[in-house]
Amino acid sequence: MSSLTYDLTLAGLAVGSAAALTAIGLIVTYRATGVLNFAHGAVAMVTAYAMWQLRVGWGWPLPAAAALCLLVVAPGIGLLLGRFVFRPLSLLRDRGGSGGAQSLVASLGVFVLLVGGAGLVWGTGAKTDAPKILPDDPWVQLATVAALAAAVAAVTRWTRVGRELRAVVDDRRLATLSGIDADRVADTGWAFGTFTAGLTGLLLAPYVRLDPYGLPLLVMAVLGVAVAARMRSLPVAVAAALAVGVAQSQLTRLHPGGWEEQVLQALGANLFAVLLLLAALALPRIGTAEGDGQGFLRVPPAAVSGGGLVWVLAGVLFLLPLGFAGSDLTTSVQVPALAVVLLSLVVVTGRGGQVSLGQAGYAGLGALFAALLASGRFPGLPRLPELTALGVAVLLVAPLGLLTGYPAIRRQGLALALTTLAFGVGVSAFVFAQPYATSGLTVTRPAGFADDRAYYVLELVLLALAVLVVWLLRRGRTGRALAAMRDHEPGAAAAGVRVPLLTVSAFVAGAALAALGGGMLSMGVQAFSPGAFDPVRGLLWFAAVVVLGADSVLGALLAAALLVGLDAGARGGMAAAVIGVLAVALGRFPGGVSDALRAAWVRVRPAPVALSPTGLRARQRLAAVAPAPPAPGPEAGGTVRHGDPAPGRRPAGRLTARGVAVTYDGYRALDGVDLTLTPGRITALTGPNGAGKSSLFHCLAGTRRPDGGTVILDGEDITRAPAHERTRRGIARTFQQLAVFPSLTVEENIRIGAEQGRRRDPGATARTIALLGLEGVGRHPAADLPTGTLRRVELGRALAGDPCVLLLDEPAAGLDSAETEDLARLLAALAADGMALLIVEHDPDLVSRLAHTVYEMAGGRITGVHAQQPHGAEAAP
Repeated sequence: MSSLTYDLTLAGLAVGSAAALTAIGLIVTYRATGVLNFAHGAVAMVTAYAMWQLRVGWGWPLPAAAALCLLVVAPGIGLLLGRFVFRPLSLLRDRGGSGGAQSLVASLGVFVLLVGGAGLVWGTGAKTDAPKILPDDPWVQLATVAALAAAVAAVTRWTRVGRELRAVVDDRRLATLSGIDADRVADTGWAFGTFTAGLTGLLLAPYVRLDPYGLPLLVMAVLGVAVAARMRSLPVAVAAALAVGVAQSQLTRLHPGGWEEQVLQALGANLFAVLLLLAALALPRIGTAEGDGQGFLRVPPAAVSGGGLVWVLAGVLFLLPLGFAGSDLTTSVQVPALAVVLLSLVVVTGRGGQVSLGQAGYAGLGALFAALLASGRFPGLPRLPELTALGVAVLLVAPLGLLTGYPAIRRQGLALALTTLAFGVGVSAFVFAQPYATSGLTVTRPAGFADDRAYYVLELVLLALAVLVVWLLRRGRTGRALAAMRDHEPGAAAAGVRVPLLTVSAFVAGAALAALGGGMLSMGVQAFSPGAFDPVRGLLWFAAVVVLGADSVLGALLAAALLVGLDAGARGGMAAAVIGVLAVALGRFPGGVSDALRAAWVRVRPAPVALSPTGLRARQRLAAVAPAPPAPGPEAGGTVRHGDPAPGRRPAGRLTARGVAVTYDGYRALDGVDLTLTPGRITALTGPNGAGKSSLFHCLAGTRRPDGGTVILDGEDITRAPAHERTRRGIARTFQQLAVFPSLTVEENIRIGAEQGRRRDPGATARTIALLGLEGVGRHPAADLPTGTLRRVELGRALAGDPCVLLLDEPAAGLDSAETEDLARLLAALAADGMALLIVEHDPDLVSRLAHTVYEMAGGRITGVHAQQPHGAEAAP
């Protein structure tokens, strides 16, 4: 027994050593560049293929082949990626774009590009004769990992390169100003990271299946090791990798029999996937610093929505297969089904702005549940007709959207990507790959639709229904709320959008659509194939939707036709290669192909016809006699949310903080702060940076729950109320950094405040636009407008909901003197109308002109309270 234990331990150390190598490369790349390289496993696969080609295919000596692969091929891939793919995206991020989000998509694009390219060059069959570069002795492999980790630690700690690396990680811009070549440091990180990927590939290829999918999936599963180390600590990563490797090996000794043995076998074979899921759930803030609260994707404000002609062409494209026959029609059957799956990503990612790399898992569950229900093998339910089984499968899978939707409430960007990826990997490993779930399973089409042409007609009907659902989710009040959440999640919550509920709803709707499409796919091919729903498919689908227009229904339809058509009409891997090429070009076209087409159309379309002088005079006369929008007042009416005493009357709006305390990592940011905002008065909060002003502001607005004390609105304790609930109770806010929704028009930005605020008033949008002088830009997208105009848009969104308390965080930031004067007059008018206002402002002149009460802060405490008579700001008429 001791000998068996020793042998299994050695085998586990060998596996753990390879996982540790992967973690070292991922961590070094992430610390140098800020990018979690999802293509790490694909680089390992390509390097292993290159080694096979040199050694087996061309007969090179082993040392020469290994040296070329490890010192030229693998680092060369890294340098190419860093310079031509990710450097443009880092510049996009520095300019305030969503470069972090696009870097994630580009990394996935590189993954599918390398997978598709390998399939085109070497075929999709497995190679079983990959050469070995190290002896089978696990101690040799462990020593290699230990030496590599020690070398990295030494370089990081004691060399100039290491000091520059730490500086770039801490603050890239400050490091650049200090004379450090951040691009060179990033290139070094990329070269070393892909070197370790290549070494991992050469070590693993002799022992696993060398094909375009197997090795990348294996390496992807061990991402959890790097995540468990918080993408920073090499010792933790190495220790975790070795521990999981040994534990996974030791589990093979257990043979309890029955279903328990099947579960243990599945666990032993997928312990790294379990670690990925646990680490992703336990560390919700991994990689969230880059997002800065912004939505994951920035969809262009005028993304291609499709005119009538475009929809006609799309209809012709999808009706065309009805004239096909034979294998062409059989292949075309997959297109509508895949389109439904991709539409689920339009809802979750394109409109909701949430990362979802696990949609293949939901699609596969829909296919599996439909097959089990139709065959009478689903526990507790009788055998159902195929079409009924498909509908029930959708209903069963939809609530499972909570598995990714609920974690998404606390996660953004990279953290959410890892969580959804872990879900997809887990479902594939523990459900689809297990014989107890899929063995002997047959899939049949619904009665009356066994023929390919008849079934294709059924698919078109279901696709039309899915398109209608997505269209409804992208329009109206719900569509605007989803777009606001995508563009700026904190701003959406401040506008009154129930962000947690909306996030979960998007994932549930996405899971339902994916399940419907997955069931249609399996019925179309009349078989359930686990490989059709593996995580690689999910990554390919996600990349395809993003690069062709994440918020475009037409983009999803085109992506489905492209993916099926390329793989059917060309050598395997062509679709992945094309999507990969488009994904790595996101640095030049951040909005995807649909945005590039829109921009091209704008350049070539005819200029609008200008009105003649007579026409202009006629328009001016019509505008002069047009009825003006009603002025705010009791007659405006509107639906009151929280017991407003009468329509148009503003409630008291007294907001009080009592003994509010906040602690960050042991640092006392607020220490028993008391503050009162009085209706009809402007209160100012002043103090140096670090005084605690922002912390207090967040506690009042609901974006930070205090560790002690209470926040009271008109005698009601709202300390635990979230931001969106406080907005609906009458507390509105603006942000120091502009919080507008760039993909929506100015009118839609303000309408969200009117729809989600304290009062639902159909006329509030028009009155607010008139009040702030935004009539000329009402239908203009909020993107690219001047700062002064955007400040008015943000303020308008806050006012449209008829708040009783208004919190303003540096409202004059970025305004010129004339705009500041207009702002001061407006704020004075709001106070005169009975609103309670708080301004956090560094401009002493503005404070002295506006504030009735000034609270001074320092060191997390109120150090002085001064009453004064404001001067110099006449109320706006």
